[in-house]
Amino acid sequence: MTQLSDFLSGEAIRLDVRAADWREAIGVAGGLMVAAGVATEDYTAEMIANVEENGPYIVIAPGLAFAHARPSPAVLRTGMSWVRLAEPVEFGHESNDPVELVVALAAKDSAAHTSAMAALARLLGDPDTAAALAAAPTPEALLAILTGGAEPGPAAPAPAAESAPAAGSAPSAGSASSAAPASSLHKILTVCGNGVGTSLFLKNTLEQVLDRWKWSKFVTVEATDTISAKGKASEAVALLTSREIAKTLGDVGRPVKVVQDFTSTAEVDAALRDIYDVDTHDADTRAGDTRAADTHDA
Repeated sequence: MTQLSDFLSGEAIRLDVRAADWREAIGVAGGLMVAAGVATEDYTAEMIANVEENGPYIVIAPGLAFAHARPSPAVLRTGMSWVRLAEPVEFGHESNDPVELVVALAAKDSAAHTSAMAALARLLGDPDTAAALAAAPTPEALLAILTGGAEPGPAAPAPAAESAPAAGSAPSAGSASSAAPASSLHKILTVCGNGVGTSLFLKNTLEQVLDRWKWSKFVTVEATDTISAKGKASEAVALLTSREIAKTLGDVGRPVKVVQDFTSTAEVDAALRDIYDVDTHDADTRAGDTRAADTHDA
């Protein structure tokens, strides 16, 4: 499995950086990747243009921006940079501003870095690890925290309010299954502007919830970009994305659920319940319905 250390080196980490605004913050992150031989200066401009075009959807969790752009000739090799800001800056996100951490990704393709992104998503989604990263005194200490926990561990237990449907039960034959092609797995798309960064964070969080529900064998998750999502929407029961990307997608003929914090299993759990009309209070009753028709629909 690809490790975070394969993509992030100590020279691409800067702590307590001062930036006047979000453009300068992304500029610092891009400059670190240029210095590390990951990308050219053109890629920094592409990351900034991505936000200008698609809005601040890259602010995927409170205080966290995941800067990236589409794979292009400006990417020399897949790599990352990490910028912790001395003072938070506004990116324009309605719920996750201000940003204190900018993690940037330059990817040669949309596949090689998937496992590393899953590892990073789990680390940043863990409150204790996030606190340790925020307090790390040096780039070396921060990298030690990241690489020491780079392998994704088991998903954290769900809070009591998020009791999962009965283990192994198929998705209910409700509104969502009526949108799914017959005799196939259900598919949910996670969508971002470029399909290589933020959508992978959301995909990982959704898969954690599906694992906890014991629904992974019934529902597949595909990370994609806005263009591909419009073409693949008919294959899916629903799409999960940010508010900004949801506006870009428009009406795709399938439910589009907005998630503000891409690392929050609680928020994704709620979106999944809405998609499948699973109520917290009667989840056990609904999930106990494992009729052959349901399994066939799933």
